[in-house]
Amino acid sequence: MVQTIKASISSRPFGKLPDGRETRLFSLSNGCGLACDITDYGGIVTAIRVTRPDGSVVDVALGFNTLEGYLGPHPYFGTLVGRVGGRISGAKFQLDGCEYPLAANNAPNHLHGGPSGFDKQLWQAEVPTNDGEASLRLSYLSPDGEEGYPGNVRVAVVYSVTEKNEFVIRYEAETDQATPLSLTNHSYFNLAGESSGNVGGQVLQIFSDEIAATDAAMTLLGTRVPVVAPGNDFNQPRRLADAIPELLNHHGDNYFIRRAASGELVPAAILQDPASGLTMTTLTTQDCVQLYSSSFLDGTLLGKSGVPYAKHAGLCLECQGCPGAVHDPALGNIILRPGERYDHTTLYAFRFSA
Repeated sequence: MVQTIKASISSRPFGKLPDGRETRLFSLSNGCGLACDITDYGGIVTAIRVTRPDGSVVDVALGFNTLEGYLGPHPYFGTLVGRVGGRISGAKFQLDGCEYPLAANNAPNHLHGGPSGFDKQLWQAEVPTNDGEASLRLSYLSPDGEEGYPGNVRVAVVYSVTEKNEFVIRYEAETDQATPLSLTNHSYFNLAGESSGNVGGQVLQIFSDEIAATDAAMTLLGTRVPVVAPGNDFNQPRRLADAIPELLNHHGDNYFIRRAASGELVPAAILQDPASGLTMTTLTTQDCVQLYSSSFLDGTLLGKSGVPYAKHAGLCLECQGCPGAVHDPALGNIILRPGERYDHTTLYAFRFSA
């Protein structure tokens, strides 16, 4: 008898915002080993649960159990980041002859779309008809002038889990004025489990020969420079406990992904947990992947299991356009113009070694 695998999606109340608006938490399952929880507040991925070969389940995403955790200060756990993920140097940019000042919320730079970016908005949720997959579509109209950015931008983000144990995020957007746009997801991964502590025993590979150069304040300098071994070179798999001390500020860099053609869905990185045999392969159509080693976590935040999230408790692989491209075309193009359609996909594929 052939076993029928049935994907499913459910939702429940997740709490109220300070202004009284209600939020919901959506649970997507592929019915065969992968499930994700996502809230319409900030498009936040609150959990990614992978079923081990022995039938036990591990949650590999850092985060909180309640809305209140996400309303307080936190380092963008699982958030949908925009309009621009990463740092815009000097908290301003020029576009078509006009200068646009932005909030210096990571002085001297502008970070992740500002203090009230996409991660702080309540998105409209709907469940599209998608045979064989559990999907959630979130949409939002970012008005002209929001956080200093020009143009009314309509954004839609579709989250899906496939029968191949892939977590897929597809980003779409249109605008009525030219504006910078580079969306990403800011999940913190720990393949040993969100409460397991330091990721130092896990192994990372990134398919890149160049990074966006920064100074000690993480200000982008407008140039591409080669990766340097051992330093920030991950072309060969490296144990994170060995690699993190070699990184600038023990933080991580913005890597330009090797690709043959623009728009292809290609591998950006592979993260492995040798102890459990779990591997996560990250693929994207974006130009870059920002590695962040969670170097600013300090143990003051308690996670879903009541365990403090200390330094290097998770690893971010933020697929995005290079934010420095708003100043320097040599770093890419993140300007969306009227009549164009923003369309990017990032995919996280999970598997256990035999």
